[in-house]
Amino acid sequence: MKKYTYTDKKDTRSGFGAGLLEVGRKNENVVALCADLIGSLKMNDFIKEFPERFFQVGIAEANMMGIAAGLTIGGKIPYTGTFANFSTGRVYDQIRQSIAYSDKNVKICASHAGLTLGEDGATHQILEDIGLMKMLPGMTVINPCDYNQTKAATIAIAEHHGPVYLRFGRPVVPIFTDSDQKFEIGKAWMVNEGKDVSIFATGHLVWEAIQAGEQLAELGIDAEIINIHTIKPLDEEAVLKSVAKTGCVVTAEEHNRLGGLGDSIAQVLAKNNPTPQEYVAVNDSFGESGTPAQLMEKYGLNAANIVAAVQRVIKRK
Repeated sequence: MKKYTYTDKKDTRSGFGAGLLEVGRKNENVVALCADLIGSLKMNDFIKEFPERFFQVGIAEANMMGIAAGLTIGGKIPYTGTFANFSTGRVYDQIRQSIAYSDKNVKICASHAGLTLGEDGATHQILEDIGLMKMLPGMTVINPCDYNQTKAATIAIAEHHGPVYLRFGRPVVPIFTDSDQKFEIGKAWMVNEGKDVSIFATGHLVWEAIQAGEQLAELGIDAEIINIHTIKPLDEEAVLKSVAKTGCVVTAEEHNRLGGLGDSIAQVLAKNNPTPQEYVAVNDSFGESGTPAQLMEKYGLNAANIVAAVQRVIKRK
């Protein structure tokens, strides 16, 4: 098992803030909009440097999506910012009709995704957003794993024409990817090569998969771990190449079991290479109030549950 270490922890939303500032410096067409959550989205530095390129919409998320769609007509590249729940569920009609249907170049940037929003509870958490967004034709869906990868993704999406959903989170998590990495949309990242099981993880669950891989190695199980940071378009070639070698799959995500990464992987396997698969995800339920760590433990989104899923799926080979 390849060893990964870290010297610092940061929230992925801060990676977005740093990336937004950098891409703003590189591209004068980048503009930002926020729905009254500047601090939560870490947009302060962008606003300080480019006040004329920032629009505070207030608590009017649907209006924000309409304004963003309109700005693209003049050649701007709008980055919208609010919580993931309000970036998707609250404004799905506006995204579908005004952005996706006409292929507008809007970057929908969503913080506080999944259970790790924590104490704000189920009304502010969302576990269905990946499913909602990946079903929209032409929508790219990205879920990076740490601060550095989120920063790199934020910069990279400005060069991609078309609507993008960029998902990130609130809690501090280890920084274990390179600070100078090149982010390739639709290209999976091989975390660790192995031969016994394929673990496909996304977002906060990538670090948990790495911890699981170390535990599995002590049990004599050689896990292949792949970071699926781009859920749509999915790197099907990487999925099928890995599964052809290992013969079984575990998917890990901070999302509902229905509609997320696991479903996308299952579709590829059903069509090309039917393979035993286990899911590490929220089992078709809403979240609740609690600390991020408590919620990840209760809903089974951690290294221990990945290890258990691997042990189950290997028996099904």
